[in-house]
Amino acid sequence: MSSLEERDGGVVAAPGSSSAGMGVGAVGAAVEAVAGVAAMQEEVGIRREGPEPDPDEPPKKRARLPEGESGKLEERLYSVLCCTVCLDLPKASVYQCTNGHLMCAGCFIHLLADSRLKEEQATCPNCRCEISKNLCCRNLAVEKAVSELPTECTFCLKQFPRSSLERHQKEECQDRVTQCKYKRIGCPWQGPFHELPAHESECSHPTKTGTELMGILGEMDQSHRRDMQLYNSIFSLLCYEKIGFTEVQFRPYRTDDFITRLYYETPRFTVLNQTWVLKARVNDSERNPNLSCKRTLSFQLILKSKVNSALECSFLLLKGPYDDVRIKPVIHHHSFCNDANETDYVPLPISDSVECNKLLAAKNINLRLFIFQVQK
Repeated sequence: MSSLEERDGGVVAAPGSSSAGMGVGAVGAAVEAVAGVAAMQEEVGIRREGPEPDPDEPPKKRARLPEGESGKLEERLYSVLCCTVCLDLPKASVYQCTNGHLMCAGCFIHLLADSRLKEEQATCPNCRCEISKNLCCRNLAVEKAVSELPTECTFCLKQFPRSSLERHQKEECQDRVTQCKYKRIGCPWQGPFHELPAHESECSHPTKTGTELMGILGEMDQSHRRDMQLYNSIFSLLCYEKIGFTEVQFRPYRTDDFITRLYYETPRFTVLNQTWVLKARVNDSERNPNLSCKRTLSFQLILKSKVNSALECSFLLLKGPYDDVRIKPVIHHHSFCNDANETDYVPLPISDSVECNKLLAAKNINLRLFIFQVQK
């Protein structure tokens, strides 16, 4: 009798054959394992037919956002590190309020100046907490992070860290705009730096005659003459017998009008044995200087002492020893007497509205006054 019988197309073990039963079970398990391996190979084959996995792609368990929503890392950092006022990346110092909101130096100074003009407490545009030079501090970590972010050169359109962009655009970029070295004798050419050698080798201005150059040199002489006149005037004043100077501190005040206006005034001070006061106003007492983008300061010198005869003086204001505001020296003249003890308001010669905002943002304006008594 055979140990194996064929029943219904299947193979079974004889009842008395235990080893055979074990062998058939092993064969069945092997068949199932082979089938599983084949299925896995088929699945792997299907996967291999698809695109290669991106090594930079995050794990599958993290849902990948569309490119339009996530963007590049630099773009996301721009939105995190930008100024809360102008929404641009800070170019220099970065200040933060007590809650950590960031402001670039220009916007921070502008907010403080606006609050001084409106007689209000300056507040953070985001959280409305109070801000001032004492309450806010610089965020050095953000300044360093911003300096390492890439930005585009305006000339060659290549990417550079912001910390090295200025040096690249001034000294290294081959596409930076430059001028011919013969500009001083009238050459109007300007173009990319890499074209400069070719232009200078063909420039016609070095071959001009002396007659042709006289007009250009005359214009240069006029500009130089104006500068020398100022320096010579200052040196002449320094030769006077009676010279006085002092540090003055302008303090903010408000007029008694229905719509108050901001003005500045110094405490009384003594120079050349006379008592003086300085006053200053913003935008010539404009009604709403906080609504104007252009801001100026003008001042007048007032003699408070009584004099027996006319006191003819020259005077000028310069920046204080600890201020960083840029003031161009301008000499003013006035003959003081009991009937004309005030000068007209004259503009404070600061370069632009940014410098004016620096002065307005300060608690007090500190300058240095020089007075020269003209000898008769």
